[in-house]
Amino acid sequence: MTGILLQSAIISTPIEWYILLSAALFTIGACGVMFKRNAIIIFASVELMLNAVNLLLVAFSSYHSDASAQVFVFFIMAVAAAEVAVGLAILSMIYRNVKSIDIDVLSKLRH
Repeated sequence: MTGILLQSAIISTPIEWYILLSAALFTIGACGVMFKRNAIIIFASVELMLNAVNLLLVAFSSYHSDASAQVFVFFIMAVAAAEVAVGLAILSMIYRNVKSIDIDVLSKLRH
């Protein structure tokens, strides 16, 4: 019963709203990547961008009544989870050695 209600709510909502919401989320994530200096905030912004794409894929998949895009969403979520696990592990090791996760300080490690 709830699946039918959810599907009718998704179908009754215009696709343009999903596009606008996804574009807004992606823009916020892109601004976070470009303008923030904290590495954890940058990882969160990348996750926000991936979730914006996931939202759009699910909306178009439901709009066209085709579940193939939802398979891509599953793989994107799996890759995003692996990226967070590896990224946070790397950041924790860098913080142990450098005592900072500021991008400017980390860029000086190359020299």
